[in-house]
Amino acid sequence: MVYPKVIEKRLMSELPFMATENIMMDAVKAGGDRQELHERIRELSMEAGRNVKEKGLDNNLLELIAADPAFGLDEEALKAAMDPAKYVGRAPLQVEAFLKNVINPVLEENKEVLGMTAEIHV
Repeated sequence: MVYPKVIEKRLMSELPFMATENIMMDAVKAGGDRQELHERIRELSMEAGRNVKEKGLDNNLLELIAADPAFGLDEEALKAAMDPAKYVGRAPLQVEAFLKNVINPVLEENKEVLGMTAEIHV
């Protein structure tokens, strides 16, 4: 079974790492130094990664960046960069095509063996 909230939670925990390039570019537009910001992103990402992996804490990368004056971005501006649709590319279309063209035909072909009618909705 697919649990959308589990997927959303997992995606949102990794999204700050995926968004670092966009965050850095927003900070550069706000007057930050690209080289300095690149190093700060690296350091803060490592710290947030340790918090998640070694301490079992939530990903706090956005809070770390918001607290760093080098970025000149508040938490509100950072959260605006956290739209998952900006980072998943064609994945939703690929999943729908895979279900339609591969999975659903197999389910339909084997429905007697399965003893039930199966549908998958994403």
